Amino acid sequence: MKKTIQFSSATVHFYFDTAFAELEKLVPKEQTIILTDENVHGKHKKKFAQWKVIILPAGEAHKNQSTVDNVIEQMIALGADRKTTLVGVGGGVITDITGYVAGIFMRGISFGFVPTSILAMVDAAIGGKNGVDVGMYKNMVGLIRQPSFLLYDYSLLATLPTEEWINGFAEIIKHSCIKDRKMFVELQQQKIRTFQKDPAALAKLIRHNADIKIKVVQQDEFEQGERKLLNFGHTIGHAIENLYQIPHGHAISIGMGVACKVSSAVNGFKETAEVLQLLKQYGLPPQFDFDKEATYKILQADKKKQGQQVNYILLQKIGKAIVHPIGFDELAAIIDR
Repeated sequence: MKKTIQFSSATVHFYFDTAFAELEKLVPKEQTIILTDENVHGKHKKKFAQWKVIILPAGEAHKNQSTVDNVIEQMIALGADRKTTLVGVGGGVITDITGYVAGIFMRGISFGFVPTSILAMVDAAIGGKNGVDVGMYKNMVGLIRQPSFLLYDYSLLATLPTEEWINGFAEIIKHSCIKDRKMFVELQQQKIRTFQKDPAALAKLIRHNADIKIKVVQQDEFEQGERKLLNFGHTIGHAIENLYQIPHGHAISIGMGVACKVSSAVNGFKETAEVLQLLKQYGLPPQFDFDKEATYKILQADKKKQGQQVNYILLQKIGKAIVHPIGFDELAAIIDR
């Protein structure tokens, strides 16, 4: 099913419930380079036959400028030019790198995504945020530039390890917390196994979450207001993720747990227990004894920082979030308590 979305800077075509084999109808093989990682390539080798492919080591540790330089060198060796389309086939790390490389190679070439993880399908691949990490600092370098298309082949999720399903559901729960109380209640009545066994329910859930992200980005593509709400759980979460090298979903889950407690202290939010219980229900850690001093140091360079404050996303109630500037000292005092 094709859905065409007009963002402020570009038109993006979403191909939901579409087979990977349809990719060759969207882009010519002779002018396309696929960027993927060793995990995805290893599980789907036959799908990449006849395509020009660059294979990267898997994992967030390789999401850096050194990898970008390596990709560009390989693209040059493969004869890439301004007419080349770069297609990222993978999870959030691959889509982030793909969009960034496409944005800077020869001052910008066309690109598209085939997300292969739930996290990428509902969040990372949507919205045009592309970039790489710099040391401990997540996504410190990058740009906002929309892909030409996203192709959703749900069969690619069949080889996804359970850990990656759990990772993806962190972002789904995030969406329910900030935008959709009805989905929150529905998630309370289910578990991951339900969606692993029911392709139709999974497809409906992914499409619904993609629509939530699309709508927010349409309203605020360059993150001046509404789009900031998507950072719920990410302020502390990103710091913990790189500090401890833990999975993104786990880090964001911990960040959401902290954000609920900050919401309780600042806003009088009364539903922390329900959020923490739902996170646990989906295999996610709602709490973690992290090094607060090291975490605060990373926060001092967070992109959301403004002077001695950081724009923190708080919940007023499940389904309703706000942006609240909070001083680092006040934040540290609340978390220390």
